[in-house]
Amino acid sequence: MHHYTAHVVWNRGDQDFLDNRYSRRHLIEFDGGAVLPGSSSPHVVRVPLSDPSAVDPEETFVASLSSCHMLWFLSIAAARGFRVDRYADRAEGVMEKNAQGKLYMSAVTLRPQVSFSGERLPGLEEFQAMHHEAHAECFIANSVLTRVRCEPVLAAG
Repeated sequence: MHHYTAHVVWNRGDQDFLDNRYSRRHLIEFDGGAVLPGSSSPHVVRVPLSDPSAVDPEETFVASLSSCHMLWFLSIAAARGFRVDRYADRAEGVMEKNAQGKLYMSAVTLRPQVSFSGERLPGLEEFQAMHHEAHAECFIANSVLTRVRCEPVLAAG
C-alpha cells in the first residue's frame, strides 16, 4: 500500500469571512516540495474571489487523468521499442448536472498528440492499442466514475 499526500493551506488573514466575500486562493503543497497556487474556478466563484491565475480542482482533476495516461503510454511505448520524441495533450473536462441536479465532471477527453522517431515506428493500430492499454492501466482513470475518452493523434516526426 502506498500513501500520497497533499497539504492544502488557506488562511483568512484580515478578511471578514462571515460575509462570504473571502478569497478562495490557497496553496497546495506536495510531498516532493512543489507548491501550487490553488483557487476555486472562476466559473464557480466570480473573480476577484477566485484567482484565474491559480489552478482549480477541476483543472487538477483533468490534469491528473492526462498525466497518468501519458506516463503509462510512455512506459508502454518504451517497452515495445518505440522512441517517443514528444507527447502533448490538450485534455478537456466537461461539467454538467447529474440526475440529482449536482454538478459533476461527466467526461474527460484526452487528445494526446505523439511523435516518434527511429527505425521502429508504430502503425496506427498499434498506436491506438498502446493508448487503450495506457487507459486500462492508469490508476487515476481506474479510480473515477467519469467517462474518460482518448482521441490520440499520431503526429509526424
